[in-house]
Amino acid sequence: MLSVASNSKFRVCLSLRRADHCRLSPPPQNSLCPPFWYVVLINPFHLLLPHEAIKHSLNMALSPPPLLLFSLLSLLLLQSSAVIPRMLFLVPQQPLVLTYHKGALLKGNYTVNLLFYGSFTPAQRAVVVDFVRSLSSPATSVESWWRTTGLYGPGGPTRLSLGRVLLDQGCSLGKSLADSDVLALASRPPHRGAITAVLTAPDVLVDGFCMSRCGFHDAGRAGRRGRVRYAYLWVGNPATQCPGNCAWPFAQPTYGPQTPPLVPPNGDVGIDGLVINLATLLAGTVTNPYGDGYFQGPPTLPMEAATACTGIFGGGAFPGFPGNLLVDPATGASYNAKGLAGRKYLLPAMWDPRTRQCKTSA
Repeated sequence: MLSVASNSKFRVCLSLRRADHCRLSPPPQNSLCPPFWYVVLINPFHLLLPHEAIKHSLNMALSPPPLLLFSLLSLLLLQSSAVIPRMLFLVPQQPLVLTYHKGALLKGNYTVNLLFYGSFTPAQRAVVVDFVRSLSSPATSVESWWRTTGLYGPGGPTRLSLGRVLLDQGCSLGKSLADSDVLALASRPPHRGAITAVLTAPDVLVDGFCMSRCGFHDAGRAGRRGRVRYAYLWVGNPATQCPGNCAWPFAQPTYGPQTPPLVPPNGDVGIDGLVINLATLLAGTVTNPYGDGYFQGPPTLPMEAATACTGIFGGGAFPGFPGNLLVDPATGASYNAKGLAGRKYLLPAMWDPRTRQCKTSA
């Protein structure tokens, strides 16, 4: 919190709170909101900034956004004739720490089942399949990015490989899905040693999609008396419903600083945005599969391995700027990781337990 102290009768505080579009409906455990924009309230001013960038910019020094806040606060103080300003200070921010809540983590060898629900072209499916295959390929920087998850807790690394690829092009449960429908879809493939990712097409509506989340991960139960737990996740293709919310920085942002969108590395705004969210949720799934692993904040809306670093993709990131990225000279596409088959991807920063900092691929 940033405070202005002058005398005992006057204190201006800037409170950070989640923007309304992330709170429109109660999310299930471990929802991935559209880029986590927070509102900084300074009556009568309203600014939108991504929460992690706010934390970093307010942490130790005055970078451009805090300078703006400083100016606004100074103006407010000068306009108050009853107040004699004495001191402006930054309250030190607590370091970003994801606490381990002693629950089970997914360690060892796991497969990732991909269930494509609705219409995906073969080229779109190939982008996602190659990404999952790259997670376990030492020859790729995608695998180097994923290796950070092995630093969470005891038990060593989590090695992911491609499991079954299932198609439900006819949308057997319809084109308007509730969370219970997503669970029903995730329960179709084998559960043992697997994570099932349900991926919905652009014309499929899922409760809360775009309004309060871009995807989520959760756990289901199987076996006699439901004693066996298994992890699953859902991500929607945001190409037509909300590219500004769930495919940034490849689309003009719906909120906050309006910066030109980047060129997606695979030439598909929706699929490249889906990969960002899939990567984010896979990291959250293995480090907090059942709600008692690594996270900060309330269990119902936790900051996890990658969501703790939302909006950061490269060094020097700040509100509206994803960071310094690699650029393909032939296409102008931005990326920070290479995968199999010559694929390029943009992957989110991930919190590193050793340094307690957000670590990027670029």
